[in-house]
Amino acid sequence: MKVEVVDYGYSEVSGRYFVKYRIYNINSRIKQKIIENLEEEFEEVNNDLFLIMYFNEQYYPFKSREASERFDDYRAREEIEMTAYISSVLDED
Repeated sequence: MKVEVVDYGYSEVSGRYFVKYRIYNINSRIKQKIIENLEEEFEEVNNDLFLIMYFNEQYYPFKSREASERFDDYRAREEIEMTAYISSVLDED
């Protein structure tokens, strides 16, 4: 399983910050398990799953000045943390 940040920012529609993750290199069983066990917004495109997480401003991972100065580090950290989170959800069963 691979996870990458593909979009992020502020959503005028929801009035919240968001991060959109691409989850790929997963089979259909794993994909279904992720969808069933997470209460987030998903989009399916071909074999990829896109997870959209919304954040209040105080929890948005890219809001700080340091995050903008060292964006690649913060993006990599966010991808690692989301991979760990999804893995823990998959291991619960």
